[in-house]
Amino acid sequence: MGVLYGYFAAADDDHAVRAVVREDGKPIATGYDGFDGNGVDPVISLLPAEVLLTGRAVEVVEADARHGHVVATIDEGEVLCLSLTDSLRDALASTDRASLHGVARGWAASDVFDTPPDPDDIVVFLNQAADLASRAVERGHHLYCWVCV
Repeated sequence: MGVLYGYFAAADDDHAVRAVVREDGKPIATGYDGFDGNGVDPVISLLPAEVLLTGRAVEVVEADARHGHVVATIDEGEVLCLSLTDSLRDALASTDRASLHGVARGWAASDVFDTPPDPDDIVVFLNQAADLASRAVERGHHLYCWVCV
């Protein structure tokens, strides 16, 4: 079936853990603001987009303590919750939506994809992420990704 990804916002790491480590039997991130990640890995695949959106160098993004930080692990790593950087959240929230087409073209041309995706498909993901980031900034929340292997 492959790896599944979902992006969501939470007030802090403790709330993000509760979104993934469910004691109520509900699916991951139920009740949290988010969307399905369409196969976009937050650490590897999303990195070129973050560089394009924030203007930060790859090394700077990778050194950010929130970049792919493991917040929770379930079932020996079959489910993970990873944090995204606040710089990415802020850049997504403040970006001009028209500029996302250029970001999508640059991201699609990066070497993180085995087969270059259609930039129009990537724009859909970026718009969803920008919407989520805008709401997260308004609420003072952070962004996270759950990963189900």
